[in-house]
Amino acid sequence: MTKAYLFGSFVSTMSGYLLSKNQFPPALLLDWQKVLKKFQFWRPLTAFFNFGPLGISYILTVHFVWTYMATLERLAHDKPYDFWLMMLFGGTSMLAGYAMLGISPRFLGHNLSTFMVYVWSRYHEGIEVNMFELFNTRAELLPWFFLAQSYLLEGEVPILDFFGIVFGHLYHHCKTTNLLRAPRILTDWYHNSDGPCSSMLRRQYKQISSDFEI
Repeated sequence: MTKAYLFGSFVSTMSGYLLSKNQFPPALLLDWQKVLKKFQFWRPLTAFFNFGPLGISYILTVHFVWTYMATLERLAHDKPYDFWLMMLFGGTSMLAGYAMLGISPRFLGHNLSTFMVYVWSRYHEGIEVNMFELFNTRAELLPWFFLAQSYLLEGEVPILDFFGIVFGHLYHHCKTTNLLRAPRILTDWYHNSDGPCSSMLRRQYKQISSDFEI
């Protein structure tokens, strides 16, 4: 899923770079008016491909997503539906939360990466993280470093990235208190279905699980 997500972001961003003067393709941006009135239902999904215009900030965000999203997916190799649920929770929380607050997000993919970094940091509290071979920081401080980086590169207070941390904290609380669990129908489908899709997913995650075998 991590590879597919980054591939989608790269293709969308390069299309914008080549065709829209380095602006994310307008047809893929979140626009609730067009979603509800013109039935362009892909927009709430494709908007998460937007990490910002191609540049140093985009490259750094790709690095963070590749590192931390991939790690979270690998950690859930035996129960990948927990990872899917985490991504669904993060994306849905942002879409609903920003809509209720009347906020128009620009770079939803960047905000989602902050959510993932926060979740990763809670699973790895206390460990030392090397930052670009420059210095070390504790895992729980990593999301705040991410916010500081966004502020320095964009020159504005990263309010939406902060909400990514808030939604990440909410997810972690719901997950650790068992308020949020994958529905039984999804777990049964993944483990017991003989369909081509579930079989393919099991094969893919079995390759990942071999890395954890002793």
